[in-house]
Amino acid sequence: MVSNGNPGLVAAAYLLHLANERRLSPLTCTSYARDIATLLELTKETPLDQLQIYHIRRFIAQLHAKGFSGRSLARMLSAWRGLYNYLARDHGYTSNPCAGLRAPKAPKTLPHVLSPDEAAKLLEFSTGDLMALRDKAMFELFYSSGLRLAELVSLEPENLSFSDGTVRVIGKGGKTRIVPVGSQAIQALSAWMKLRETLLKPGETALFLSRYGKGISSRSISQQLKIRALQQGISANVHPHMLRHSFASHLLQSSGDLRAVQEMLGHASISTTQIYTHLDFQHLAKVYDAAHPRAKKKS
Repeated sequence: MVSNGNPGLVAAAYLLHLANERRLSPLTCTSYARDIATLLELTKETPLDQLQIYHIRRFIAQLHAKGFSGRSLARMLSAWRGLYNYLARDHGYTSNPCAGLRAPKAPKTLPHVLSPDEAAKLLEFSTGDLMALRDKAMFELFYSSGLRLAELVSLEPENLSFSDGTVRVIGKGGKTRIVPVGSQAIQALSAWMKLRETLLKPGETALFLSRYGKGISSRSISQQLKIRALQQGISANVHPHMLRHSFASHLLQSSGDLRAVQEMLGHASISTTQIYTHLDFQHLAKVYDAAHPRAKKKS
């Protein structure tokens, strides 16, 4: 049993549980670690097993006053609730002070997406050198298949099937899904694979490599995407998740098939995917306002 008097050990045991038993991604584990560290900082004077619901309410109010959004606080509460569920199950804790608490409501915001023309412009950069060839393959695959950043980083060549144009992705919770890869992404990936061996260091298995022959990091991918966007004259703050959002929005606009988009994104619940129906409605509304006779204002 973890000592109630050592919150550091409590947190470490929980994070090991998340990584080894629940098999959450490294990025998710990092987020949980940050949220648990916030709880430990707030509760220095009170042992974890003595926290009550009014303590947690006060912590949430303090963080909200410091400018934390409702979305951040909801994620934080979820992490704290999970910690107490784990401690009740495995370490004899008798109550969960986070049970039933809700974070302040966050204003609903729609994700930013590139237009189809902007997405095409982003991917038109020349591939005159090896790093540009790699970037072309990475970003074509991002936009073609709607991957998460962590999923792209963890890909290996064996995950690609050029014969049937698919990629096998290990998503959140260790769940595997097969996602189609578009013809332009296949072409860019084929070009990259022909030259990948010239960089590859012994023992490295990552599909996408840094200039030093090791697996490229999430941070480097984000930086390269921003650089390419600026080079292509796109002023928006382009980040990897924007390509995922753009993939989902453009696919839904074209197909109208929400279930298919859900499956390709790897969403556990269709309610998560439904945000893209609002984006699609915005697109339709703009078309209506521009084209329908009854939508035009009388002069």
